[in-house]
Amino acid sequence: MKKLALHWQILLGMALGVVFALIMTNFSWGADFIEDWIKPFGTIFINALKLIAVPLILASLIKGVSDLKDISQLSKMGFRTIGTYIITTVIAVSIGLVVVNLVKPGSTITEETRAELVESYGGDAELKRQDAEKQKEAGPLQALVDIVPSNIVGAAGSNANMLQVIFFAIFFGIGLILIPEEQAEPVKKFFDGFNEVILKMIDIIMLTAPFGVFALLAALVVEAPSADLFAALGMYALCVIGGLLIMIGIYTLLVWVFTKKTPAFFINGISPAQLLAFSTSSSAATLPVTMERVEEHLGVEKEVSSFVLPIGATINMDGTSLYQAVAAVFIAQAFGMDLDFGTQLGIIATATLASIGSAAVPGAGMVMLVIVLAQAGIPEAGLALIFAIDRPLDMCRTTVNVTGDASVSMLVAKSVGKLREIPLVKNWNDNYKK
Repeated sequence: MKKLALHWQILLGMALGVVFALIMTNFSWGADFIEDWIKPFGTIFINALKLIAVPLILASLIKGVSDLKDISQLSKMGFRTIGTYIITTVIAVSIGLVVVNLVKPGSTITEETRAELVESYGGDAELKRQDAEKQKEAGPLQALVDIVPSNIVGAAGSNANMLQVIFFAIFFGIGLILIPEEQAEPVKKFFDGFNEVILKMIDIIMLTAPFGVFALLAALVVEAPSADLFAALGMYALCVIGGLLIMIGIYTLLVWVFTKKTPAFFINGISPAQLLAFSTSSSAATLPVTMERVEEHLGVEKEVSSFVLPIGATINMDGTSLYQAVAAVFIAQAFGMDLDFGTQLGIIATATLASIGSAAVPGAGMVMLVIVLAQAGIPEAGLALIFAIDRPLDMCRTTVNVTGDASVSMLVAKSVGKLREIPLVKNWNDNYKK
């Protein structure tokens, strides 16, 4: 597969994984074989990506911040980054509400199907409800407290603490700006070399990407719930996917208007990261590849990408926010509730804030959804209605999250004069160095 571009290799691996799983399900031992002998390789692939996420953020973010001339450059970039992320999140939630109110997928859920779903997934829903309850019990400023770690080694021990790692990296980089240049230079050179090693590790890991996604997709197929449940939730899934596709269209439009880069250029440049996000359902696991694609194939300077993308992987969850809006209204419709305009405005605000605290790991959006449901007065037991189809939708919304991160990095880079021209042939020839 060396002659194929990376995104085609990944697509081929995904397709073969699905076909292989469908064939194996015809045998009584097929599902167990995939669970025991195929799925572990997918888990190893995800773990390898997560392994370098924290070192990558530390190295690239410290380097990016320390390369800035003064603190004013950092504050300007920071305000533009966070402001753009908030705007795109509000747009995403609004799109979700418009789509779900027009289609009304909840009206297709029968009482019998609802009872079956609640019975099958009620236990999972209760676990998510308990996790969300712990978050709701925290004080109003707990989110700020959680950003500042008491121990950076402990914070770096979990990808769920990404904001704490980002805080330390920015703080460290600011320290390098403020000390004399001759004293800062050896430290900057160390992180330059450290960053190059991490990027080479990404190249090595990505050589195994087609095989990793093969294992992930094969495991997904054999673990999927029954077709009957998918049929009952088909309209809901179409609403979510339709909204997500609209959001990707908005990203490409924003990039086209503000950076003059064509949609084909943008999508081709970021497509390997999109496919990886779809396979892993984790923005954090995809972050190393997203950074490589944005820097090498979309033209964003490293000092911008190393700042914007790690923050985006933590607080920019547009796909998750859109899904939360659709899911909340869908559950309300399934229970025969009519949400007024004020309640839906509350969903926009709550989903936007909840997305900021959502961890960049698979399934975190479900916990945040409990908070959205509680704010709107929607029964939390309704979580059980959507568990059956949450896994494939999680893959789709993670793809949108990563696409949003990449588009915002291009917008911010353009606004600060850090977006360089990339030859078209380089953008299309995206094979990794062997």
